[in-house]
Amino acid sequence: MKKLFWLLVSLLPVPVLAADLPIFSVKHGSDADDYSLNVQILLLMTALSFLPAMLLMLTSFTRIIIVLSVLRQALGLQQSPPNRVLVGIALTLTILIMRPVWTDIYDNAFVPFDNDQITLKDAFARAEVPLRTFMLKQTKEPELEQMLRIADEPLTLKPGEIPFTVLMPAYVLSELKTAFQIGFMLFIPFLIIDLVVASVLMAMGMMMLSPLVISLPFKLMIFVLVDGWAMTVGSLTASFG
Repeated sequence: MKKLFWLLVSLLPVPVLAADLPIFSVKHGSDADDYSLNVQILLLMTALSFLPAMLLMLTSFTRIIIVLSVLRQALGLQQSPPNRVLVGIALTLTILIMRPVWTDIYDNAFVPFDNDQITLKDAFARAEVPLRTFMLKQTKEPELEQMLRIADEPLTLKPGEIPFTVLMPAYVLSELKTAFQIGFMLFIPFLIIDLVVASVLMAMGMMMLSPLVISLPFKLMIFVLVDGWAMTVGSLTASFG
């Protein structure tokens, strides 16, 4: 309740805050400087503005949404499921896959900070550990080495010594590569169906009839019969180990 009260107070007009609460006061501790509550709230609100970018760059969202988009294209569907539905599915799967990371961050970073046991700087440092571990497991060595060369960093750095600014682009490139690999494997069965239907239509002399009109019902029927959504979700979650 105390944290919520100060958060509401920070939303008051600036003259009200300036009357009683110092905004840029700094407490000098024995180990490190600790910013006042107003500055901490300002930093947290600023961090929340980067939340969409963090969702794309630091989680499993990118891989999932790309695979689902490729699957829709392979089925031959243009707007079904709609983009909002795909984003919703990707978001729910991201929450599920990243749940161990969120739990670790909440227990070891947010709870101690909320109980005034650690500073905001220490909370961010603790929150980085499980996120870094997850990203390193999904990052491929060629992409990581490439980013280290671009950043002019030694290739012999240990996992804990790799700068986060280097790890992020390496992780994104690895996610793109893995997503397209999974999408390619999903595309092959539907491509075979299209080729078979096109060959049959050519043999029957129906060259003016689009093969997509005939193959779409067959692809949908086969996808439903084999429980394609469950297989796709299972493959995606398994790809994260």
